Amino acid sequence: MTSPDDARWMRRAFELARQARTRGDAPFGAVLVSADGRVLAEGENTASSAGDPTGHAELNLLRGLFARVPAADLPGARLYASGEPCPMCAAAIAWAGIGHVLYSVGAPRFGALLRDRPGPSFSLRCADVLASTQRPIRIEADVLADEGERVFTGA
Repeated sequence: MTSPDDARWMRRAFELARQARTRGDAPFGAVLVSADGRVLAEGENTASSAGDPTGHAELNLLRGLFARVPAADLPGARLYASGEPCPMCAAAIAWAGIGHVLYSVGAPRFGALLRDRPGPSFSLRCADVLASTQRPIRIEADVLADEGERVFTGA
């Protein structure tokens, strides 16, 4: 069951994803929230508009984060993502020490919804990458999934 706070922050990730779509990027957004409910960082996908294939929402969120936020704050933080983090982003999340990841639409589903977009698809899932770390990282999938699918379809 999704809490009101989780719904609030996931909907913020959806807003960021819609902004990315407006720019011509794939509709991915991410929000990092501290254990006490403060927004620590936000990110949007900029891969197409910036011409940088690593410009994923989660990586953009992490860039510069440690200049503002102590690493000790991240194990209790929650990362909300409109779509399942790819293996690259999942590894970066693990390296950053974020303790909880919530995403809306799983990679197989958004892959089908965005099939006309270029880019690789992976059989390695976020949970696989995060389970291979030595730190426990909690994952919640399909948070507001119906609403998230509408973000990906532009509805």
